Amino acid sequence: MSLRGDVCVVTGAAGFLGKRLVRLLLEEERPAEIRLLDKHVQPEVLDGLEDCRGDSRLTVLEGDVRDGDFLRTACRGATVVFHTASIIDVRDSVEYSEMYSVNVRGTQLLLEACVSENVSSFIYTSTIEVMGPNPAGDAVTNGTEDTAYKSSLKFNYSKTKKEAEDRTLAAHGEALPGGGRLATCVLRPMYIFGEGCRFLLGHMADGVRNRDVLFRMSRPEALVNPVYVGNVAAAHLQAARALQDPRRRERAGGQFYFVSDDTPPVSYSDFNHAVLAPLGFGIQDRLPLPFPVFYAFCLLMEAVCALLRPFARLVPPLSRQLLIMLNTPFSFSYQKARRELGYVPRYGWDEARRRTTQWLAEQLPAQRDKLRRK
Repeated sequence: MSLRGDVCVVTGAAGFLGKRLVRLLLEEERPAEIRLLDKHVQPEVLDGLEDCRGDSRLTVLEGDVRDGDFLRTACRGATVVFHTASIIDVRDSVEYSEMYSVNVRGTQLLLEACVSENVSSFIYTSTIEVMGPNPAGDAVTNGTEDTAYKSSLKFNYSKTKKEAEDRTLAAHGEALPGGGRLATCVLRPMYIFGEGCRFLLGHMADGVRNRDVLFRMSRPEALVNPVYVGNVAAAHLQAARALQDPRRRERAGGQFYFVSDDTPPVSYSDFNHAVLAPLGFGIQDRLPLPFPVFYAFCLLMEAVCALLRPFARLVPPLSRQLLIMLNTPFSFSYQKARRELGYVPRYGWDEARRRTTQWLAEQLPAQRDKLRRK
């Protein structure tokens, strides 16, 4: 089912995934209009789309996802909404109230806007972190949507994303004023990498400061399966096609899907090394401390920050839950998305790594220059 002639809204359109999704929509679908919704959309975002926009209209809508009137205006006349916008924070450095208002309340308001404005399809970008890992560090290898797992979410980020996900799935089937019903589905990508990934940029900067040696924060055996941003964008497109297709709508609607690709399972730290090694970076052989000692050190830092909370809001650089996340084997299959959405990764590991490393190489001189100026 094609989206040609549709009016698509992409929240977070100026972000890492949003920009890639907008480009893919223009290249493959030629919708009548794409509305780029974000707090700020820099002119270079539109300039970078000139080579593929064709006859599609690009409309920039700058505003806040917590503004119901703004969202209703953005959704008026639209047929498909891709909700990629959220606050991402695994250090709990953002106040819970702020994160909840954006990630949960913003999603609820957008769902309400879709219903009031007769939008037929809604795709929500969730995260693997709504699954875990749990504080016990229970491992999952090649899990599926049917995998039984005792989740106990500790990050405010994962808590708010899970509630937003639940609200999205609960809205599936809501009656629309103009007839028909809203169809929703949820995508749960693994850790997303690729050109524009700010986390990789941060790891590279740390490595530059450490004389081109990357810090090891993950044990080699803690295998995960990161996913390339171009493949995540393709999964969103396939989800929209399924929801817009009357023959597949009922099967895909109200479902969640893990999104991974054929990136070889590897620990988070070794993944960073895989994409940065061609630029001359090494990696530490082992964790800075034995894991039990490292865990106790994180607990101590959390306790100190809690004691100082009445006087200053301090955030430990590494929490126990983040340490567990980085050191727990946690990988999932994309086969349900293949069967029901027709999702097939567009980019293999070799090409994804090449593209990512090339982008990092372009950023590296600025990182070295910044260090020299200090």
